[in-house]
Amino acid sequence: MVLLGSTGSIGVNTLIVAKRYHIQIEALVAGSNIDLLNTQIAAHQPKMVVIANKADRYKVNHHDVRCGAQAILTLIEESQSQTIVNALVGYTGLAPTLKATTLGKHVALANKESLVVAGEFIDISLLTPIDSEHFGLWYLLDERPVSKLYITASGGAFRDWDIEKMKDATFSDALKHPNWSMGNKITIDSATMTNKLFELLEAKWLFATSKIDAVIEKKSIIHALAEFKDGSTTAHFAGVDMKLPIAFALKGEVNEEILPPTDLLGIGTLEFLPIEAERYPIWKIKEHILNNPHLGVVVNAANEVAIEKFQNEQCSFFGMSDIVLDAYKRFEDVKPQSIEDIIEIDREVREYVSK
Repeated sequence: MVLLGSTGSIGVNTLIVAKRYHIQIEALVAGSNIDLLNTQIAAHQPKMVVIANKADRYKVNHHDVRCGAQAILTLIEESQSQTIVNALVGYTGLAPTLKATTLGKHVALANKESLVVAGEFIDISLLTPIDSEHFGLWYLLDERPVSKLYITASGGAFRDWDIEKMKDATFSDALKHPNWSMGNKITIDSATMTNKLFELLEAKWLFATSKIDAVIEKKSIIHALAEFKDGSTTAHFAGVDMKLPIAFALKGEVNEEILPPTDLLGIGTLEFLPIEAERYPIWKIKEHILNNPHLGVVVNAANEVAIEKFQNEQCSFFGMSDIVLDAYKRFEDVKPQSIEDIIEIDREVREYVSK
């Protein structure tokens, strides 16, 4: 397989699973964590490596090192692997998903933005999501008639903060996720609930339904629930570990223990809470965007710029949501008809928000 985003949390766990099942790593793609990349190269002996910056090239212990976004697309074309694991972060991951699916390759997808931005133009049949929520939904559905699907949210770093205090929250405050260890962007998105909005959009494309919602479950033990037309509801319990969805994405079916069984007595009580727009302003557009999923490109572009502004202390924590909601209103009439349209809308939104 080819692994895009090898030094992130998904990439690291993917390599653990690949080693367990003796899956050969044809190529690794990483950003700027060269020390970890070199450790991975020594352990997995890939034929090719791609990194973000040419300036880091001399640091990489490999004979075939390529650099930049175009090199990733060329790598996918040249590779013999039929499985591409896309664990890149943000809009950067869209072009590799499109390239791989255009070539008929299977994509184990951890890059949420691919479906959020361009779900309408991607062959869903070639995707397997690496995501605990969507894996949980897939696990629950057994061709029984469903009335509604639910995914759960942890609530993010500020779920228990006083809302007045949240107004002064810093970038480092927002990175203190209570349950998961993830990269900066997804952790910030968890704090604003943008990540969960994105997961609803992903689920819309993956399961072809708008009858989906999210609730807060603080312990992150229940990842998804399916409400069936007969009135019953089933839930997917699993530990806080991404190796399970990764193993299924790579193997198709797994019949051995990947995680320890859920300790029901150890869990104790479980509580479900609503996602409230006062604490998570992005939730104001939930219903509208589920009915207008083509606007995902607007939300994603505005959100990526807003996070940069928050990190650079150019806006407040709630200012990020203000920026996204403003852009959403400004561009609510756009309707991309092609990938070229998406690229242009993305550019226009980023330019608007940056100003």
